Amino acid sequence: MYGAPALPPDFVSLPYVNPDAPTGGRIVTGETGSFDSLNPHIRKGTVPWQLRFLGYESLMGRSWDEPFTLYGLLAESVETGPNREWVEFTLREEARFSDGSPVTVADVMWSYETLGTVGHPRYHGAWKKVAAMEQTGPRSVRFTFNTEDREMALIIGMRPILKKAQWAGKDFTASGLDEIPIASAPYVIDDFEAGRFVSMRRNPNYWGADLPFRRGTHNIDEIRMEFYTDGTAMFEAFKAGELTSNREFNAAKWDQQYDFPAIDAGDVLKSLVPHQRPSGITGFVMNTRRAPFDDWRVRDALIHAFNFEFINQTQTGGEQPRITSYFSNSVLGMRDGPAEGRVRDLLKPFAAELLPGALDGYALPVSDGSVRNRANIRAAAGLLEAAGWTVDAGGVLRNAAGDAFTFEILLRQGSAENKAIVDIYVEALQRLGIDATVATVESAQYKERTTEYDFDMTYYRRGLSLSPGNEQNLYWGCDGVAAPGTRNWMGMCSPAAEAMIGEILNAASRDDFIAATRALDRVLTTGRYVIPIYQFTVSRLAHVKELRYPDQVPIYGDWFVWQPEVWWYEE
Repeated sequence: MYGAPALPPDFVSLPYVNPDAPTGGRIVTGETGSFDSLNPHIRKGTVPWQLRFLGYESLMGRSWDEPFTLYGLLAESVETGPNREWVEFTLREEARFSDGSPVTVADVMWSYETLGTVGHPRYHGAWKKVAAMEQTGPRSVRFTFNTEDREMALIIGMRPILKKAQWAGKDFTASGLDEIPIASAPYVIDDFEAGRFVSMRRNPNYWGADLPFRRGTHNIDEIRMEFYTDGTAMFEAFKAGELTSNREFNAAKWDQQYDFPAIDAGDVLKSLVPHQRPSGITGFVMNTRRAPFDDWRVRDALIHAFNFEFINQTQTGGEQPRITSYFSNSVLGMRDGPAEGRVRDLLKPFAAELLPGALDGYALPVSDGSVRNRANIRAAAGLLEAAGWTVDAGGVLRNAAGDAFTFEILLRQGSAENKAIVDIYVEALQRLGIDATVATVESAQYKERTTEYDFDMTYYRRGLSLSPGNEQNLYWGCDGVAAPGTRNWMGMCSPAAEAMIGEILNAASRDDFIAATRALDRVLTTGRYVIPIYQFTVSRLAHVKELRYPDQVPIYGDWFVWQPEVWWYEE
């Protein structure tokens, strides 16, 4: 995106892999919930999240040690116009699908058009910016853009490539468990049982095993994902040896409950993996498509009522820091105090629409750690009164029309820790006269309801990278208010946010890019859409001693499929 890639044209392997890693063995991980589809490229169904990253390849591949840098994968070369108004890729002649057939330009063009029109909404935004797609040679394809967007030359190289012939006469959008998309990746689905497990096997005939970009990766023969009803059952399965690796998100549990015999004997190891990526946002999102969450004062009151310090002490022993903004823990995060310099210049034209704190400085409310949270409850009551809500003689919060303040918090079945947090929160809301109920539903119903934004408040988690770009429109863009299936669960529509995303996409220098992202972070954070909880500045991975990883960890740390992509199994 800016400057030159870190690795030279003749690089041997990515810097964070072991190029001499042995192959073999297996890794078994656990997930809570269920699944009813194996096609991650369509809106229909619930899919194991790993399949999207382990089962498919794109024209270009990402190095997790460099923000905004891609290297050739299915493409042997890439060429762009002087202003990145077009990009052209030339396929590797040796590129093959898992069935041995060659990857062709026809497959590329079919994949882009199909995903961009009837695939998952995550693919639609980029496709709308393509003015023309044309074959320019036996193995070359060019994309010309209709929008000034410097990132498109990179984004367009990151779409999964599927086999066109597989879908002749079939409905791609209706596939699920009956039709597994054929791709070119190192792993293929070997076995599965709906809702129970998925097993992926390393393809011994994988076409790209000798590429420098792939050397030292995909070393494990079998990746198996087991599904459990809840986190407690999954942890017990790990302790019993049914799983070989477990990712722990609770610091107190990590310190207090990882003392079972396999750890004492040294058969299971505890690894702490640091990272330098943004915190992202994790917490409870409020749906502004519905009253009263469309009033920022109500959202602010609900944030004040959330006693994070007490909840953190109860759940983690106070060990995990709170998310302070969407890009906190990184150079891209908003700075304390008033907006200054280039950030202020970007935001000032939108001063009339920005919420308090965006220009003058904002920080989340902090409690004294006691269960009563008196000061913040008083502040919440004042915000609610300003928004037209008062407590009647019976202790019920009502608006001017006499309607009681009631809402539902939607949770997925098996989310025991979130349920424990919400139970504490519901008690605090009662002191304000608010009647909040908790609805726990199974995975398929949860997916359906969140896809259609059928909720008042629910658990929300969005990982953010060091290279934010076009995907930010899918997360926070105005199109997501009505279009189902986007990641804009809060239903926000902010001209300021969209303008800052535009600045990110067209930044000519890294300094401009950082300023635009910090400005976007201010708009998002002061929008008060989400009640943030913990951030995870390190990853906690417990695993059998045979599973190993390189000494050098990429700046992204334990991100997406770093485990198992660069791990190996060694007796």
